[in-house]
Amino acid sequence: MPLLKVVDRDGKEHDINAPAGGVLMEPLRDMDDGVTAICGGMCSCATCHVYVDPAWVDKLPKPMSDELDMVRDLTAHQPNSRLSCQIHLTEALSGLKVTIAPEE
Repeated sequence: MPLLKVVDRDGKEHDINAPAGGVLMEPLRDMDDGVTAICGGMCSCATCHVYVDPAWVDKLPKPMSDELDMVRDLTAHQPNSRLSCQIHLTEALSGLKVTIAPEE
């Protein structure tokens, strides 16, 4: 079970164990004040926007074009922006650190 390090919108870091095989959006949606994930993981709303810690950006698969289009349209877009619904959790991602982006 990968251990995730999640920084919430208030700057507080949380350690979260999440089952491998799912997507990052799921444990973030279950957090108090986590992501809203309105579309349920269909890559069509960007309400699961996160910033991936720079140390982890190159360890993740590159985003697909639909995800890139979605995050580039966000006001709070940064080079390390990703949609958490598009990050599939594996044991290799244990230690992954993300920050929940501001709501838009």
